[in-house]
Amino acid sequence: MKNELYLTRRQFLKTSSAVAATAAAAPVILTGAPNNARLKIGLVGCGGRGSGAANQALNADPNVVLTALADVFPEPMQHCLGALQKKYGDKVQVPESNCFTGLDGYQKLIDSGVDVVLLATPPGFRPQHLKAAIEAGKHVFCEKPMATDAVGVRSVMASAELAREKGLSLVAGFCWRYNPKCRAFYKRIHDGAIGEVRAVYATYLTGPVKPMPPANTRPAGMGDVEWQLRNWYNFVWLSGDGLVEQ
Repeated sequence: MKNELYLTRRQFLKTSSAVAATAAAAPVILTGAPNNARLKIGLVGCGGRGSGAANQALNADPNVVLTALADVFPEPMQHCLGALQKKYGDKVQVPESNCFTGLDGYQKLIDSGVDVVLLATPPGFRPQHLKAAIEAGKHVFCEKPMATDAVGVRSVMASAELAREKGLSLVAGFCWRYNPKCRAFYKRIHDGAIGEVRAVYATYLTGPVKPMPPANTRPAGMGDVEWQLRNWYNFVWLSGDGLVEQ
């Protein structure tokens, strides 16, 4: 039993990353843990992708528990919490004191005693959140993309190097890279199955970007920052644009 659990934990990243081709996986490798050790997960960004990452993390191992949530806004966090509690029961152990809102909520979550941080906010915040989590010694799963500009990319590269030095797991949600069928296909190409590759032509089919709401629908008193955060896909500093975000 001990070896089975040990292997499960070692394969946590690999297994959960391959669960679905269209969703990134929950991320962690915890080796050498005792059988009754709990792996405490914290989720930053409680929208659809964040909720999906939390679902995958909670399914990855019997001893995984969710202990903290953070989101700029309370509504998505409460919706996420309610849905996860209904599905997972006592595997969701998030007291009110561990529900953090506001732009500094990510740091409060990192400081709450979690082992693994799932980062699923709009990607404009990813480099800052990643840097804080790695510096605090946390294992991290980041949704893609890792950054929206060159400055952010350099910050992520520095955080990745620090993670290596600290022996921390750092994984990005590049779902196709973890898909077993895609990996087998790539290997055949690298092994020369079709000869020398001289050109690649590809098509990526996806739905349209959600349009920006008309300005006259903006609630009275809502500031520019909140308006942009609530419509983040339409602002390059937050999303990187439609292609980068995909």
